[in-house]
Amino acid sequence: MIVQKDFLNKLKDFGLNSYESKLWVALLSRGVSTAGELSDISNVPRSRAYDVLESLEKKGFIIVKVGKPIKYLAVPPAEVIERVKKHVVEEAEEKSNILSQLRDSDVLGELNTLHTEGIKLVDPTDRSGAFRGRDKAYDHLASMIKRAKKSITIMTSKEGIERKHEILGNHLKRAAKAGVDVKVSIPVSVNKELMDELDFAKVRQHKNENARFCIVDGKELMLFLTDDKNIHKSYDCAVWIEAPYFVDYFNALFEKEWKVGK
Repeated sequence: MIVQKDFLNKLKDFGLNSYESKLWVALLSRGVSTAGELSDISNVPRSRAYDVLESLEKKGFIIVKVGKPIKYLAVPPAEVIERVKKHVVEEAEEKSNILSQLRDSDVLGELNTLHTEGIKLVDPTDRSGAFRGRDKAYDHLASMIKRAKKSITIMTSKEGIERKHEILGNHLKRAAKAGVDVKVSIPVSVNKELMDELDFAKVRQHKNENARFCIVDGKELMLFLTDDKNIHKSYDCAVWIEAPYFVDYFNALFEKEWKVGK
């Protein structure tokens, strides 16, 4: 049986490894078959075939037929999709419940204690990191905003403020509601409708279309290094740093633009 490698790779979306994919496809092509026959037509070693077929049976992809020799029956792909979907949802709910329980457990308290004590041993120059990929950078940016106590200052591009409003808007609103001073400096090209939706923050417009950085509490900085108009989000790059003199420099740049902004 000749099956395109690209096709087999797509079956990873079903949660199958290489051997599982080959044996399932082989069984689908036969409808019902023995382990030996499936091994021969799929090029999966016989020494592995039974274990792999047992795994497929547990996942709900095949049915073990009663009788001797043992034969296997293929489950229709449409039904398999429903089973996989149900399993993914159940697994996600189970993990979510476990994490919710951990949030209120002694384990989290002990982990926080370890982290707090560990931070005391970190040299200030080591409090930095690099992010490749916009999603990773925004995850950390969200964490920065959540722990803000006094101030959040953002200077960003037209595209950047549209993304931040969509992805980080709720976090920024909660921070502002908690008394954090939120300042946002955006290009003059941003439309009035979006500006009106930023009513939870102090907003001014600047002429710089490309600057992208965020400062939290005057202590930590997230600086994007790429032009977001000409790069895919997977290749967007940013650096995070906690260095007083470096952060003070960018804070001074922000204040300079803020004073002349509209």
